[in-house]
Amino acid sequence: MAATIADALRTAAERLSATSDTARLDAELLMAHALGASRSDLLLRHMRDCVPTGFEPLVDRRAAREPVAHILGEQEFFGRTFRVTPATLIPRGDSEVLVEAALAVDPQPRRVLDLGTGTGALLLSVLAETAAEGVATDRSAAALAVARENAERLGLAARARFEERDWHEAGWAAELGAFDLVLCNPPYVEEGADLDPDVRDFEPGSALFAGAEGLDDYRALLPQLAGLLVPKGVAIFEIGAGQADAVASLAATEGFAAKLHRDRAGRPRALTMMRGINR
Repeated sequence: MAATIADALRTAAERLSATSDTARLDAELLMAHALGASRSDLLLRHMRDCVPTGFEPLVDRRAAREPVAHILGEQEFFGRTFRVTPATLIPRGDSEVLVEAALAVDPQPRRVLDLGTGTGALLLSVLAETAAEGVATDRSAAALAVARENAERLGLAARARFEERDWHEAGWAAELGAFDLVLCNPPYVEEGADLDPDVRDFEPGSALFAGAEGLDDYRALLPQLAGLLVPKGVAIFEIGAGQADAVASLAATEGFAAKLHRDRAGRPRALTMMRGINR
C-alpha cells in the first residue's frame, strides 16, 4: 500500500527533529506547499492522499538547515503574508511587539519611517492598520525590491516610499523630513556570536552583526533620532538579549526616555523612546 501524507509527515517530522525544534510544523508547512494547499486544508482534507513528488526535496532542504521561510518564499507576520528572500531577514513573531507598541502609543500616525526595512514587515503592518504614509530605508537594493513587492501585494504601494539609504553615511537622511513614528530593527548581534546554522548560513550578515557588543548601529542612529522625529514623535527599536540597559542609556544621553516592551516569551524585545530627559 502506498504511503499516505499522514505517514510521510510522521517520517519527515522524525527526520527533522534532529535539527529543528518545530519539526512537525515544518513538515506540515512543507507538505502544504508541495500540495499547493493551505496547512489547515492539508490537515482537514488530505491526510489520506498520496504524497506529492515535490515533498521529499523540500524536506532535504530543511534537513540541511535552510529556513522554512526561504523554502516557501514567504512568512506570516502580524496576520499577513510577506515575501521573503535570502536578501532579507525573516520576519519573526517576536518582532510583532514593535507593531503592537506602535499602534498603542500612536493609533493614527501621519508619517512613519522604517529604518532597515528588509521585507517591509514593520512599516507595512503599521500602514495596513492605519491611514499613515510611510518611508522605508535600507542600504540593500535587493531588500528594498522585496519590500516594494510586499507593498504591492498588500495594496499599500500608494502610501509607501522606498529609499536606498545607509545611516552610516553623511547626509543619508536628507529630504526625508520628520516623522510621527520611527521603527527600527537594526543589526544587534555581537560579532562572533554562536548563531544557529539556520540563521548564520542563510540570513544576511549585514542585517545581523553590529560590532563587538552588538551596539554599533544604536550608537550611530540614536544621536540622529531627534532630527527624524516631530516634537512629540516616538521611536521604537528592537533590541537584543541583554541590551535593554545599554540602549536605554544611549537614548538617555540623547534626551530620550525609554520604555521596555517584552515579547510573548517574556524576553526584553523593544524600547519605545520619547523626548523627556534633559542631556
